[in-house]
Amino acid sequence: MVSKRQLFFQHIGQTSPQPIGLEIEKAEGIYLYSTDGKRYIDLVSGVSVSNLGHNHPKIVNAVKEQAEKYMHLMVYGEYVEAPQVLYAKKLTDALPERLNNLYYVNSGSEAIEAAIKLSKRYTGRREIVAFKNAYHGSTHGALSIGNESLKNAYRPLLPEIRILEFNNEEQLRQITEQTACVVIEPIQAEGGCILPEDDFLKKLRKRCDEVGALLVFDEIQMGFGRTGKLFAFENYGIVPDILCLAKAMGGGMPLGGLISDKKILDSFTSNPMLGHITTFGGHPVSAAAGLASFELLTEGNILDKVEEKGRRFETALKDLPQVKEIRRIGLFLAVEMYDAASFESYMQRGFELGLINDPFLFYSNTFRISPPLNITDWEIEEAINLIISALK
Repeated sequence: MVSKRQLFFQHIGQTSPQPIGLEIEKAEGIYLYSTDGKRYIDLVSGVSVSNLGHNHPKIVNAVKEQAEKYMHLMVYGEYVEAPQVLYAKKLTDALPERLNNLYYVNSGSEAIEAAIKLSKRYTGRREIVAFKNAYHGSTHGALSIGNESLKNAYRPLLPEIRILEFNNEEQLRQITEQTACVVIEPIQAEGGCILPEDDFLKKLRKRCDEVGALLVFDEIQMGFGRTGKLFAFENYGIVPDILCLAKAMGGGMPLGGLISDKKILDSFTSNPMLGHITTFGGHPVSAAAGLASFELLTEGNILDKVEEKGRRFETALKDLPQVKEIRRIGLFLAVEMYDAASFESYMQRGFELGLINDPFLFYSNTFRISPPLNITDWEIEEAINLIISALK
């Protein structure tokens, strides 16, 4: 009999030569359980999606209840659907006044594409500024403003793209009256957890204001509590014009969005009408899951403990002889090792011990630690002990 693993390689389009290939039977909390009975600790939250762990009963119940009422009804933006409306209200109530209007999409790449279009439409300009070692998605526009290493096979890409160096204040002068928007991750995620230095983001905000360019923050990985604040921009005392979200936004279901001022987002309604449209954006079941997840995140004390949990991982690992450097914000850590051989050995040994780790796209010999935000003290201790064992 042909196994599901064989069918996976035969019939499922692959993204890399060597996918993990685990067949998962069930998931709960921080744990994944394979069909052969082995338990794994998900140290990456499905890559920043399952910020409250897997199979949370409140989120599962919200999905069930909504699915019993209705699922897809109509293309986005035509009907009043309660999960969309209630989530949008709760989300924008938690944000600064200028971020008062939410446009739903399905994913992070789509949020970035919509932000690029919206910026061009609102400003009447065409140039887009972004930064080296950024990752904003793999669709055509998102790829155009991402890191160079992923672009070559797909040229020509979008014209009039200007790429600057992250944390280089001098280059901010290249943002001009021709610039429609500047797209930036406030913390570069796939770049290896690179944090903004000094007042770089404040100076970027000031430059955008001087020339009338919109500032777009990509918080697709860092949003929804990952940094210890509800959103990463709160750590730096500035507010973007457009906030792009996805991943944890749906509580484990596919959901994305961009949030801006209504006067900006209303640009999509005319010249042309339906200037941006999606069939499944804000799917009611996904919105119900996202709303339940957001309520869990904001109505308890989960955010209050994120910094402490991240610090526990850092303190336990930073002085190990195998570790070259740790970069961290909240419960997102980049653990850099000295060489490729040590890194590959750790990744293999960690997997054998039951750790789900993940490297960064644009930073070599480095793995991430970004478990669910509600990981318990005992689970942190278990994970640390396994990491140390794998490193040895």
